[in-house]
Amino acid sequence: MRGVFVTLEGPDGSGKSSLLRRLSARVSVAGCDVVATREPGSTPLGEQVRRLVLDTEPWIDRTGLADALLFAASRAQHVADVIRPALARGAIVVCDRYLDSSMAYQGAGSGLPMDELAAVQRFATGGLVPDLTILLDLPVDVGLARKSAEVTRFEAFQDRAYHERVRAAFLSFAAAEPQRYVTVDGTLPEVDVLRLAIAALSRVAEGVPCLRSLVAGSAAPAPASPAETAGR
Repeated sequence: MRGVFVTLEGPDGSGKSSLLRRLSARVSVAGCDVVATREPGSTPLGEQVRRLVLDTEPWIDRTGLADALLFAASRAQHVADVIRPALARGAIVVCDRYLDSSMAYQGAGSGLPMDELAAVQRFATGGLVPDLTILLDLPVDVGLARKSAEVTRFEAFQDRAYHERVRAAFLSFAAAEPQRYVTVDGTLPEVDVLRLAIAALSRVAEGVPCLRSLVAGSAAPAPASPAETAGR
């Protein structure tokens, strides 16, 4: 049975890395074979590309097109070496960023033609599209403030207008594909973000017993607190 492919998307500082750890841990505890992965990265080539595209030093003034092709090269290797093999054995793959990030950052952010960029993504991934995408949305100012201690090229050398275009693009993708996307308020406490992300897995839990049990357990009402019990 083919596995389930879940991606986490959102603007900088939205909490994807934290959600990747927490959600993958819960999926694993539920008894699923889970692969937690990220882009760029997760393969030897991907980690080299990650340093190229994210490190602020040495300063290299690349075009959006050059960035798009670097991300696509990393993604092609990632799909071939990590994602497809995991799906083939029936695993749940949870990935921090995927092709929608290229469409938002290099497309909307840097102004590359969206149709041409989409063709590059199809070529790099062999047409592999996530079964579910969880979008963590939050205001640009909030996200950039969260990232102040971890600055990449995209925070150091892009202005606020760039990040506003990225956020707007993600929201437009979610509106265009409501069957694939679930939008979660990234300003919520981490425990609530996790709860909503687990609830979103109900969309892909059909025929996957471990996911069904996870979703059902998360939806169960919490035990009443002592104060609530005393007030009855």
